[in-house]
Amino acid sequence: MNVILASVIFIVSYLLIMTDKMNRAVIALFGGTLLLLTGIYTTEEVFINYIDWNTIGLLFAMMVLISITEKTGLFTYIAIRFAQKVRGNPIPLLIGASVLTAIGSALLDNVTTVLIFVPIMLKITKLLNLPSFPYLLAIIFSSNIGGTATLIGDPPNIMIGQAVEHFNFLSFLIHLAPLALIIFLAMIFTIVFLFKNKLQKNKTNEQELLHIDASTYLRKTPMLYKSVCVLGLTITGFLFHSFLHIELTAIALAGAVLLLLLTEKEVSTEHIFEKVEWVTLFFFIGLFTLVGGLQEVGIIDELARAIIVSTDGDFSKTAILILWVSGIFSGVVDNIPFVAAMIPVIQEFQSYGMVYLDPIWWSLALGACLGGNATLIGASANVVVAGLAEGAKERIPFIRFLLYGIPFVLFSLLISTIYIIFRYLIPYAGQAL
Repeated sequence: MNVILASVIFIVSYLLIMTDKMNRAVIALFGGTLLLLTGIYTTEEVFINYIDWNTIGLLFAMMVLISITEKTGLFTYIAIRFAQKVRGNPIPLLIGASVLTAIGSALLDNVTTVLIFVPIMLKITKLLNLPSFPYLLAIIFSSNIGGTATLIGDPPNIMIGQAVEHFNFLSFLIHLAPLALIIFLAMIFTIVFLFKNKLQKNKTNEQELLHIDASTYLRKTPMLYKSVCVLGLTITGFLFHSFLHIELTAIALAGAVLLLLLTEKEVSTEHIFEKVEWVTLFFFIGLFTLVGGLQEVGIIDELARAIIVSTDGDFSKTAILILWVSGIFSGVVDNIPFVAAMIPVIQEFQSYGMVYLDPIWWSLALGACLGGNATLIGASANVVVAGLAEGAKERIPFIRFLLYGIPFVLFSLLISTIYIIFRYLIPYAGQAL
């Protein structure tokens, strides 16, 4: 009975989120509350086992940092200077934004990158009177592709890196970065081709842009220097967190609290908290609660175990099936709980006679990270971008994103399949013979 209840509540909530008729956070929280009322799990179990407070804390901290820094005019200054560098040309602007997002997502993490970069891009598109959707679409795709390339880029990679002792930062770079680069280039070409007619240069806007003195938007007060220093320290902490043995969330919270203390006399804490995207944070909480219901009744675990049964323990079939199942499933729910359920299952594969599990781990990483591009709730970065866009009155329609996301994910999984076959499975089959 609980399995049916959890499934129905999740499916109905998901369909309502897709319609865009009601606030996403309200629907997700309502679905999660229904699960609590049905007794599928307790409030304590939800708060301890299923809501990822590390993600919530990281998002909150970065929103505080960005809100304070935005008060200095720094992001507006960067937006104008970036747009002036490409002379307001929409296509180079899109390519540049995609490259910066992908690099940032690989070196930091994709959630932090979009929190920093989306407000800048929204300012540029408004300034140049350009449609924001192509740029936001490119940023979401780039963030998930870039996050695929490294150990710290996407939460599933961090989880896999912690589960496999011989995996390190270089391992992910060597095995996943080449494929991420191929998919990224294909993505850039496709988006430029699809939206080139809408991304036309406006001579009037260009002249207005070039005559703007960007420095007038920069408030050179002590708060500017404090914000830049603390934001720089925080990002540096992200880069070296594995060497410092400090969690990303702890670094982000430390940076946010430090900046609040340093700027308390210049901007009130109450005002900064008003700027936090609370709707996005509560949507995450609701989403974690909904997916937690599927975990509690064993649906995700059974799906993971069914993979082994369906492939009869065949090494090659298992690797490819995990790629596609994780890719498709991660487009429907957040990829974090799915990867959490899959890790112990893959670790048990050795009892089925599978000694060399690396290709299976890479299949899981690729599917979970790239599959997140399918829908607006498929990855944490997607939800954050949607929340920031909605806050700027540039709402991304769920169905419209779906029409681009699903084909792109199918293409990404197809390319990943070819990559896994030729890089891992064929060489392994030759060694086995």
